[in-house]
Amino acid sequence: MATSLHFYTSGESHGPRLLAILEGLPAGLPIDISAINQYLQRRQRGYGRSRRMQIESDTICISSGIRHGQTLGTPVGLSIENRDWANWQQEMSPEPPDEDFVSQRQVTVPRPGHADLAGAAKFGHQDMRNVLERASARETAARVAVGAICQQLLSHFDISVCSCVTNIGGVEAKVPPHPGPDFFTAAQASDVGCADPEAATQMRAAIDQAQQDGDTVGGIFTVYAYGVPPGGWPAGCCPYEYSGN
Repeated sequence: MATSLHFYTSGESHGPRLLAILEGLPAGLPIDISAINQYLQRRQRGYGRSRRMQIESDTICISSGIRHGQTLGTPVGLSIENRDWANWQQEMSPEPPDEDFVSQRQVTVPRPGHADLAGAAKFGHQDMRNVLERASARETAARVAVGAICQQLLSHFDISVCSCVTNIGGVEAKVPPHPGPDFFTAAQASDVGCADPEAATQMRAAIDQAQQDGDTVGGIFTVYAYGVPPGGWPAGCCPYEYSGN
C-alpha cells in the first residue's frame, strides 16, 4: 500500500525561525544534508533579489526524524533561523508588549497584489502585519527544504525533476524540444534561471527597468520530470519498496 507524503510549515517572516514537518518518508532513506543547504543557497541567488536575501544565510537545522544520515520513518522536523529576527524582537515578540509599547511597523493600508486585504477580512486583523508576516516570500525557504528532501527520495527511483525560466517581463527564452542535462545545468548557473544567454541579458534589462520605475515584472518557469512511470504508479504498488542500507 502506497504511503502519502504530507508537510506543514510555520513561522513568520521576521519571527525567530521558520519551521517545517515532513511526514510519510520511509525508514532508511539516506539524506544528504549538504544537498538541502545547496537548494537553500540556490533560492537566495537571482538577479534583482531583495535586500532580505543579503541579510539571511539559510542553513537547515534538523531536529527529528533523521539519525546518522538516514530517515527513521517518523516525521522529519526542520527549522531555518531568521537572522533579521534580531531587529524585530520587540515588534514580533510572542509575549505581551510593555504598556508603553507603540508599534512603528503597523500596516493599515492593504498593498495591491498581496494577501493583506483577504487575510484581514478572514481573521479580523486591524494591523495587517499579522497577515503579511506569514504570507511572505520568506516562507518559501521552508518549502524549498522540504522539496530538497523529496528530490532525494525521487532520485532513488531514477526520477529527476528539473526546471528553467522561460519568460521574464515578456522576454521569451528559446527552449529546445527535448532539453537535456547540459541545458538545465546552464539554467541553474544563470542568475535569472535562463539557459538562453541572449534572452537572459534582455531579462536582466527588464528587471533593471522595472526597479527604476518602482515596478515589478512577472515571469514563467517550466518544470520537467524525467523517469516518471507512464500513468503513475500501478495500483497497489508501493514506490517505497527499495533496498536501503
